Amino acid sequence: MALFDKPAHVLHDMLVKKEISAQELTADVLGRLDAVEGDVQAYITTTREQAEEQAKAADEKIARGEKISFLTGIPGAIKDNICTKGVKTTCASKIIDNFVPPYDATVMTKLNVQTPVILGKTNLDEFAMGGSTENSAFHPTHNPWALDHVPGGSSGGSAAAVAAGSAIWALGSDTGGSIRQPASFCGVVGLKPTYGRVSRYGLVAYASSLDQIGPLTRDVTDAANILNIIAGRDEMDSTSSAAEVPDFTQALRADVKGMKIGLPKEYFTKGMDPEVEQAVKAAIKQLENLGAEVVEISLPHTEYAISTYYIIAPAEAATNLERYDGVSYGERIDGEDLVQMMTNTRTQLFGEEVKRRIMIGNYALSAGYYDAYYLKALKVRTLVQQDYLEAFKKVDVIMAPTAPTPAYKIGEMIDDPLQMYLQDVCTVPLNLAGLPGLSLPCSMSSKGMPIGLQIIGQPLDEATVLRAAYTYEQSQEYHKQMPQLGGKN
Repeated sequence: MALFDKPAHVLHDMLVKKEISAQELTADVLGRLDAVEGDVQAYITTTREQAEEQAKAADEKIARGEKISFLTGIPGAIKDNICTKGVKTTCASKIIDNFVPPYDATVMTKLNVQTPVILGKTNLDEFAMGGSTENSAFHPTHNPWALDHVPGGSSGGSAAAVAAGSAIWALGSDTGGSIRQPASFCGVVGLKPTYGRVSRYGLVAYASSLDQIGPLTRDVTDAANILNIIAGRDEMDSTSSAAEVPDFTQALRADVKGMKIGLPKEYFTKGMDPEVEQAVKAAIKQLENLGAEVVEISLPHTEYAISTYYIIAPAEAATNLERYDGVSYGERIDGEDLVQMMTNTRTQLFGEEVKRRIMIGNYALSAGYYDAYYLKALKVRTLVQQDYLEAFKKVDVIMAPTAPTPAYKIGEMIDDPLQMYLQDVCTVPLNLAGLPGLSLPCSMSSKGMPIGLQIIGQPLDEATVLRAAYTYEQSQEYHKQMPQLGGKN
């Protein structure tokens, strides 16, 4: 019996009933990893010995009759920009490709209490800058549904691992869509919580006012359970929210009667793949048939969101990446003096996309341009936030496509960064506004590639997002499909 294709909550129940052992489960998922990783390349680092030890410890816990947590003995993976004590954290960059953190990120501390099995660290676009996982310094990750297609990014490794069955669950990070877009491309569930709902301590910073950690999972139930584990106030992160964390699993009921769904006209943009628009509108119609009310809304400043994001995010990135100078830690390329050493280090060890965003950010922050670009972008960000606040006076959630197209072929957009940036048109407004958003599979394209439905909620109202997602998920079978890989399903 294959176990790698089951969601965490099903496997948890099997462990509780002693139908399987954690060691059997881990061996099954590691076997799947061995079978598909050569094709998918979802991982940068695997921690097989650690995983086997954690599985053994989980079985010993079960044998003692102790009550086990949701993730006890369940194999998962961590995006390689989240610090893991004693395990390399590279951010898919040559500049820190040998960095071993001396501490755990807060999310790892919370996970470790659950005694999960950690299989390794997943691939990403360098420093999370990209939407295809082609910008990794090590190798691109391939979409399990079609190996010549991208898995999305920047959490492409995490999404591909869950889709391929080489992890049951994974953590990613989302700065402008980096959890939701790969979830859409790979046919899994990806949840970006409200900004501040989950601690960023130990997440290597890209854009500090936008970054948020969240889960990638097989289904909505797993996403709710993992959010329960990682959410909450953290004294190590001054931006983390002190709001009470509800039990998100209480939202998992198939009931949208009376729920008002906002349909924003600006999200169904020119150039959107007709199959995506058709699939998303069909999913919303399905929820309407289940008792929800659909309300046409307008988010008028959406058209400025991409421009705003690509000023604010690079500006913050340029500041955050100043620390990689070849002095304190990381790799170094020597020069005749300090300035030359720093220049050599950053020129040779940062990838092209990272250097592009650092230059954009420094330009936007430079004297004479600060007011014209960065300050204006901050003002437009406020307008984007206000659009959502006005809309949420009329509706409970907003629904839209996650991405304007299904996954595209590797190499198709890598030389056209502007076209790549426009792929974020449906996801970046949420990060600017700090809102929660979830992507879940709602159809397959005519070429057999997944299409994602995005559900957007009010600040700190992940529960309503999860309820809408769960209701839709229970009415169809898309989340149960897995790609054909390694000659078996």
